[in-house]
Amino acid sequence: MNRLKKHYEEIIRLDMIRKFNYVNPHMVPKIDKIIVNMGVKEAASDKKQILAPLLILELITGQKAIVTKAKKSISNFKIRKGFPIGVSVTLRGNNMYEFLSKLITLVLPKIRDFKGVPFTSINKYGHLAIGIKDLLVFPEIESEYDKFNRVYGANIVIVTTAKTKKEAGVLLSGFQIPLNKR
Repeated sequence: MNRLKKHYEEIIRLDMIRKFNYVNPHMVPKIDKIIVNMGVKEAASDKKQILAPLLILELITGQKAIVTKAKKSISNFKIRKGFPIGVSVTLRGNNMYEFLSKLITLVLPKIRDFKGVPFTSINKYGHLAIGIKDLLVFPEIESEYDKFNRVYGANIVIVTTAKTKKEAGVLLSGFQIPLNKR
């Protein structure tokens, strides 16, 4: 069993039951999935540009990434329906906990001038969105940075089953995600 999953089962869950007075153990919020997404605007003009971000996401997450395609044409952005515009990975189960552990212990502390994730990054549905401008902070990319011609960024969304921002904040703080109450 993963370290974070065990921590959730033994400590966070019991703490949240005590704090929010849940009557049913299934009411306790949990992390449902983590979505890692990269938008690649250059891929609209050159389809080969999608290969590097695809490889990067697979290196970072350890799971096969999918190419996201435009749902409709937008002439101002020179995008046609069906053009590749990004890559995405949805992590669940053990892969999710492994990635979260890596994110908390290795990646976030390496970000320059990192003062914590703002509490306002949690939306009203209890999902936390984090934007990382430079993926070189991931150890897998750090060792392979010479193979990529430019620096890529990504959006990471941690989807929880929490009903409120407060529940999500307590849950994510239990996982030692550094939340700032700005």
